[in-house]
Amino acid sequence: MVHEFRRMRSTATNIAKLGFTLIELLVVLVIMGLFVGLVSAITRPDDRALLHLETDRLAQLLDLAATESRLTGKSIAWTADDSSYRFWRFNQDTDWSEIRDEDSLRVRTLPHGMKITSLRIENTLAQEKRRLEFNPYGTTLSFSIETSLGDAHYTVEGSPIGEIRLVPEARK
Repeated sequence: MVHEFRRMRSTATNIAKLGFTLIELLVVLVIMGLFVGLVSAITRPDDRALLHLETDRLAQLLDLAATESRLTGKSIAWTADDSSYRFWRFNQDTDWSEIRDEDSLRVRTLPHGMKITSLRIENTLAQEKRRLEFNPYGTTLSFSIETSLGDAHYTVEGSPIGEIRLVPEARK
């Protein structure tokens, strides 16, 4: 009986040695928590990066619209409201119609909190509606479109020679 008791006791001791202590489990959980926090902070873009990405996309789409207008011989317009923007094509038969057949010039919704704060066009008064037209013939007016998200600000500038570029707030 004593022999069986010793064998059971040594088996119980061996089983206890196979598991983890509470301290070891807590250390692993703390390390995992720090890792998850670090990864989520790295993968979540900040306001400045998100605004840069969206404003750069806007500049590229405006450049595409201007180029398409020159190549097709049809005027293309860009309009914006508080939360989105869209492109329009002029047709002699139907007047202005929203572009829905091209994925690149489809309606775009701005990320939450992002705003198009102003549109200024050379030699024109400030308009209540934000509208910019690209004409295939004649001169191109310079323009600037200001965007903001939180404390970050960017501007898309268009020059009279047709160059469209992104300008960060530091260059103002």
